[in-house]
Amino acid sequence: MNFKEKILVLDFGSQYTQLIARRVREQKVYSEILPYNVTIDRIKEFAPKGIILSGGPSSVYDKEAPLPDKEIFNLGIPVLGICYGMQLMAYMLGGKVAKAAKREYGRAELMIDDDSDLLKGIGSRVKSQELRVKKLQISTPKLKTVVWMSHGDKIVKQPKGFMPIAHTSNSPVAAMADKNRKFFALQFHPEVAHTDNGTKILKNFVFNICKCKPEWTMQSFIETTTREIKEKVGKDKVVCAISGGVDSAVTAVLINRAIGKQLTCIFVDNGVLRKGEADKVESMLKKHFRMNIICIDASGRFLGKLKGVTDPEKKRKIIGNEFIHVFQEEAKKIKDAKYLAQGTLYPDIIESTSFKGPSATIKSHHNVGGLLKNMRLKLVEPLRELFKDEVRVLGRELGMPDEIISRHPFPGPGLAIRIIDEVTQQRADILRKADAIVLEEIKTAGLYKEIWQAFAVLLPIRTVGVMGDERTYENVVAIRAVKSVDGMTADWARLPYEVLGIISNRIINEVKGINRVVFDISSKPPSTIEWE
Repeated sequence: MNFKEKILVLDFGSQYTQLIARRVREQKVYSEILPYNVTIDRIKEFAPKGIILSGGPSSVYDKEAPLPDKEIFNLGIPVLGICYGMQLMAYMLGGKVAKAAKREYGRAELMIDDDSDLLKGIGSRVKSQELRVKKLQISTPKLKTVVWMSHGDKIVKQPKGFMPIAHTSNSPVAAMADKNRKFFALQFHPEVAHTDNGTKILKNFVFNICKCKPEWTMQSFIETTTREIKEKVGKDKVVCAISGGVDSAVTAVLINRAIGKQLTCIFVDNGVLRKGEADKVESMLKKHFRMNIICIDASGRFLGKLKGVTDPEKKRKIIGNEFIHVFQEEAKKIKDAKYLAQGTLYPDIIESTSFKGPSATIKSHHNVGGLLKNMRLKLVEPLRELFKDEVRVLGRELGMPDEIISRHPFPGPGLAIRIIDEVTQQRADILRKADAIVLEEIKTAGLYKEIWQAFAVLLPIRTVGVMGDERTYENVVAIRAVKSVDGMTADWARLPYEVLGIISNRIINEVKGINRVVFDISSKPPSTIEWE
């Protein structure tokens, strides 16, 4: 992406790394994540105005501790270390790190000893009765704030040129700075919501220290990306795989804006879509944007391949492979098609390559890899630098209807991974009807936009029930509803009992084959949002 105002985040394995980049982008400054061991030449090529070193689970004294190229400290640009990034700076620049006597995790009161450029405007005034000089204090603080800690090591000796600028009761050096070289380090996580003034701290680094200008806007992204697509594609044709989700729909509309009729969209009904999915997508793309779209009903093929399969990863692979075959058959019919468009997002890219190489697979990403190996088409992935919430903003800027843009995320393998058993036509129909009721009632209650994702799951359990005067032995459906910002973490949504009661009553009365409804109250982590 061709922006001059950029911040680079080096990833050392923190669960919050993506959040750092998102927080910077929220300030309208472009930020990108690269693995900690990226070459110094690649960093120079990226030309950041500042570097942020993320946290991570390692200790700097671990045998295989992740260490970056030391030349990052000789580039003449500001560097901010967060948590492990702070310990790393101390270790690599001549300081000393040791195991803390007490692990510090969760909320902590930060006492600000020096309101440097990084901590300027942070915190509230300490009351006179709190001005007791403690053993660990560097000086008597005048300001304090609440931060989020997560560390087991601490700085016991600062590198030459550094001075402490904040402390907690457990960390005598909770923040430090080398003002001459513009190196700063924080033991806490400013990127998380639990740190009261975290956004302000990052803004101070981005604007006051790195001197960035806010020019990363969605309109500038549209203009830049449209131009890049035109230059890349030329007069060739592009085929775009449409899944029914937000990402692929926005991808199609953006590319259509750039090359118009050179784009053909292919929508494949795999038999495990939501109720009315195909009709909604076709109507939106055809009528609203007058795009070329081919709709293929291949539900029989997919359900046939899924017969007898219960393992979720096998389901994913079968659906992904069969989609490739169906898509390939149709794409071959489009003469002069040279490019394949995919709705790959930035988290897909990051999660498929961890800071040490391939990530531990929690579940496979259907958007990363796969199609390119089976088709001799070049990839066009215009959203690969965006987060999910940015994609929604982009869709609105492109004039897409809110019904499509505000839709809850839907997994690539669809209902197949919400049927915790073999996928059959009957089970897919049962779940489709139950899922539609969940969404209808949440919308009726005015809760749809407050919730990140809500859906029904068909469990491999049958329970006894009574309907009328007859004993039944039918299926159980679980309702899942979560609140989240980006899907990386999520908390279960506290749906009102009245709404849950209506949903349960409707599903049991209207969906033949279900006689019990349960509600999932687990959060992510430790659970995932999807059941499979």
